[in-house]
Amino acid sequence: MKGWHFSEYIPQEEGSLFERLLKLFQELLIHTSGDVSESLSWLTQLDKEHNLTSKEYGMADFIQDLIDKGYIVQPDANDPAFRPSAKMEISLRQKSLEDIFGLLKKSKRGSHNTKFSGKGDEFTSELRPYEFGDKLENISISDSLRNAQINHGIDSFQLTHDDLEVHESYYQSQMSTVLMIDISHSMILYGEDRITPAKKVAMALAELITTRYPKDTLDIIVFGNDAWQIEIKDLPYLEVGPYHTNTVAGLELAMDLLRRRRNPNKQIFMITDGKPTCIKKGKKYYKNSFGLDKKIINRTLNLATRCRKLNIPITTFMIARDPYLMRFVDQFTQANNGKAFFSSLQGLGEFIFRDYKDNKRSRR
Repeated sequence: MKGWHFSEYIPQEEGSLFERLLKLFQELLIHTSGDVSESLSWLTQLDKEHNLTSKEYGMADFIQDLIDKGYIVQPDANDPAFRPSAKMEISLRQKSLEDIFGLLKKSKRGSHNTKFSGKGDEFTSELRPYEFGDKLENISISDSLRNAQINHGIDSFQLTHDDLEVHESYYQSQMSTVLMIDISHSMILYGEDRITPAKKVAMALAELITTRYPKDTLDIIVFGNDAWQIEIKDLPYLEVGPYHTNTVAGLELAMDLLRRRRNPNKQIFMITDGKPTCIKKGKKYYKNSFGLDKKIINRTLNLATRCRKLNIPITTFMIARDPYLMRFVDQFTQANNGKAFFSSLQGLGEFIFRDYKDNKRSRR
């Protein structure tokens, strides 16, 4: 009797050995703030524990490929230390975008409907049922005909309102965004690494804006005792310092940057895990890490109100759930008439990406 013989299924790993090692190496680079030697040391240790390489392709081959393919470079002939190349920096941003955007495509959570959804200027890859008022040119002919065939058959073919599907679209409004990242000491306090997810989200957002929304602008600010602007290429090397949290300095710099932008739509995203604990008075710092200091809090709330009057909404992403911190964020959000998300580290990217896209749809 003839039949089929089935062997045991052995799942195949995607990509070459180099590509799989590269993904791990990139992840380690972000955690070590771009330290190539430390990242390779960790990767070697992982190889010993989990046999990542093979007899035909070892760690020495991988390192040589990193050099030959231009992922790491030796900037100075007198300095033996390798540095991530510009190609690696771009690759890190692309990986962050793929990691976060891939999760968004799989997830249905947290979507926000707006009255402008589906009537925009440019198509996306998403489809939805036709609604009264949608443009006829947005109708997906192939998908609508397929629905008609499935619903009514070939013999009695007809195309009804319920068969129609349209391409989801969004408004091509220009947006100027400032992303503020807290680099105070609390971002690595209590053994929890909060700065690495913040870096990944910043890299992914930068890659999205520069490639998908080239007319938008993104400025990135870090704030501790003071605040300063960093370039996109500096994101993988971002480190937490022995700083307090001077939210006022960050907001003042963000407002100054947005004042120079000519886009009518402006917004501030702020990633933080704590309350403001520092302000500057002249050349001196006033610091108080205990409780909610009225001097510091009032200065912060006043800036939130100024941003509201300038039509600059602030969206706060709080990576903490302490009740008294949540009360402060509520105050801050009410003063600005903005939004707040109390997010876990895993959900941070999804919240920021959804909010960015929703703001582009709703602000024209």
